[in-house]
Amino acid sequence: MVASYFLTDLDGTLLSSHAKPSDLTIDVITSALEQGIVISYATARSYQSSQAVISAIPWRYPLVLYNGAMLFDPIEKRVIGGRWLDCERSNAIIGMGKRYGITPLLFALDEQDNERVHHEKLGRTGDLQFWNSRPNDPRFREVDELCSTEALRTLMLTYIGQLEELVPLKNAVQDVMGSEVHIHLVKDNYIADHYFLEFSHPEANKGMGLRLWADLVGCTTKDVTVFGDNLNDTGMFLEAGRKVAVANAHPDLLLLADEIVLSNDEDGVALYLAAARSRVGTSE
Repeated sequence: MVASYFLTDLDGTLLSSHAKPSDLTIDVITSALEQGIVISYATARSYQSSQAVISAIPWRYPLVLYNGAMLFDPIEKRVIGGRWLDCERSNAIIGMGKRYGITPLLFALDEQDNERVHHEKLGRTGDLQFWNSRPNDPRFREVDELCSTEALRTLMLTYIGQLEELVPLKNAVQDVMGSEVHIHLVKDNYIADHYFLEFSHPEANKGMGLRLWADLVGCTTKDVTVFGDNLNDTGMFLEAGRKVAVANAHPDLLLLADEIVLSNDEDGVALYLAAARSRVGTSE
């Protein structure tokens, strides 16, 4: 059988605009996995958040989470790799944010590898909408004063807000830390007029995530076809052997693509995978 390796983004790519996979997507990927095709996802989401929307598919290969900050085994339910932002830099960023009047959500792993989201009392529109979209999420912990500790491994510091209030903080952290931290600013798909400003380990990106993933599944990055729509997918587009963008992708990502398929609301990824599955079947 011809080996096939695929890694797809979720939001804006595999998921519809309503943050759900279509029935076709579920059927195609489930059948592909049963056929022996190696397929998984790389997302900015956590395991908890991603499984809340995509658990209908029986994922069996490593998952790339938090934009590459963490790799997770969905069968054994355990962390199998990642890159963490150290306490000193985490707390320095939190302090800089407070000087601009904003505090982040601190996504981290505790000493038992449990995912945690620490935050101060939420009152901002974006933070509240994000929290309300994850009802009864056991990861969230309200604290009096947010800080990173040795008991936590910071996966990501996420600020949610309007572009004009996030850009000054982005620039300030860039000026002080430069390449010591990975910075990503992206418009949110679901909260109107809001952006996510994310800080993580300098190697916590989807390019590094793809490299680690390829090692784990036994291939090279050039053997992998990736799917994406936004700028946080750039790293894996630069690393992969074949890059496929959905029609609704950011213009800069479209320029990097080898192929453009139908949009996320038109099952572009599922239709591509269905065709690939058919090719694998005929080569057996």
